[in-house]
Amino acid sequence: MSNKKAKNQLSKAAQRAKQNARAAAKAEILLPEQAGFLEAEGLERTYKFTQSAISEAVDETSAHKIFSLNLNTFGPYALRYSNNGRHLLLGGRKGHIGSFDWQTGGLRCEMQLQETVRDVQFLHNETMFAVAQKRHVYLYNSRGEEINYLDKHIDPLRLEFLPYHFLLVSSSNSGLLRYHDVSVGSLVTQLKTKLGPCHVMRQNRWNAVMHCGHTNGTVTLWTPNMSTPVVKQLCHKGAVAALTVEPTGHYMATAGADCMLKIWDIRKFKDEPVFSTRLPTAPSDLDYSQRGLLGVSFGSSAQVWSTPHKTPATMPYMTHNTPGSPIHQLRFCPYEDVLGIGHAKGFASILVPGAGEPNFDSLEANPYQTGKQRSESEVKQLLDKIPHHLIALDPHAILELDKRSHEQRVQDRGGLVQEKFDPKHRKRGRSSTKNRYLRKQGQVMVERRQAIRDRLKKEKAAAAGANDAAASGTG
Repeated sequence: MSNKKAKNQLSKAAQRAKQNARAAAKAEILLPEQAGFLEAEGLERTYKFTQSAISEAVDETSAHKIFSLNLNTFGPYALRYSNNGRHLLLGGRKGHIGSFDWQTGGLRCEMQLQETVRDVQFLHNETMFAVAQKRHVYLYNSRGEEINYLDKHIDPLRLEFLPYHFLLVSSSNSGLLRYHDVSVGSLVTQLKTKLGPCHVMRQNRWNAVMHCGHTNGTVTLWTPNMSTPVVKQLCHKGAVAALTVEPTGHYMATAGADCMLKIWDIRKFKDEPVFSTRLPTAPSDLDYSQRGLLGVSFGSSAQVWSTPHKTPATMPYMTHNTPGSPIHQLRFCPYEDVLGIGHAKGFASILVPGAGEPNFDSLEANPYQTGKQRSESEVKQLLDKIPHHLIALDPHAILELDKRSHEQRVQDRGGLVQEKFDPKHRKRGRSSTKNRYLRKQGQVMVERRQAIRDRLKKEKAAAAGANDAAASGTG
């Protein structure tokens, strides 16, 4: 019996090994592309590799992704990539707006607003975008035509868009955080941070929580269904200059006026950061790539750190300089090894090997989608829209059951016992339109009957008086 059991166990193990091999083969078929990184030999350092040297070593298609736009009149420039990484939106501080397909060079729209532009943001796809102008937030289509303006978003500073909730979020100079549902065109809520102007705001794509940096060195986390921050953490001794959240939602990188770059594990919210380093000057912007690379800009220099939250490094992965032109914003392009840099004299696109996700999900974001596919995905996004009141710090909490006892729930509420619900039973149909009409007609008939009774009573009294007078005269 023991030999048979051993043979059965061996056969089961062999079957499991075959199944695992088939699953691995299927995974390789489904995910054929792999991320590649720069590798240095001997005493070489990857941060010393220039873009010209990289362009000579890569294929012609990748080399065309390295380019620069000389726009030294209307800078500095803010930038955003679309969710599928195909389109680029530029917004100059002095009113210049441009949207184009950066891979083919096809210009979609270009205009001069003749007004201060503080930030730009694509909406659910590249056909619509929002611009934070001097007084309000304006919405434009892909042809540059104004389709709406949000008059309640006054004096905006930063913009973010939550694609799964269709919420456009703006932070204002007065310290207000406003959520606007662009699918129905209504203001959902506005929250008072009570911490002054909010120049730093980024979203956590994992749970749709907004992270705001303030001048007192604190970072606050906000949801649209709470009037107070869900988390408030002191991160720097000076003002928070920039922050970003890692795509998995586990780590947050912050940089302050104290020239410190820190990475925090926001699953634990501990006082000590996971990684910290001192920068030459105060940074202007931070951004995480899809593969966990961290881009940092300060002055006219941009650095890329290779997953510092996992493997603390002493030197950056790559560097790039824009001489004589301070960097305003930088963003990694989704599904591409490209970093976009918006500076005072224009825009620069550089190659960062290993930054983008090599395999994309066409149902999530398709860089090669047609017009029909875009319209179908837009309808699907609206059908799958998540209500804003479901946004929470832990998105999995809504899927869990509350297994606490009644006494435990009462204790967690501070000992407050909920009053027993006493429903008021109303008669069915009492407030229907027909019954209201009949009641009104019945009241009219009662008034008419009373009026007839009073008239008859008066007539009877008058007749009785006349009879008494006639009888007295006869006598």
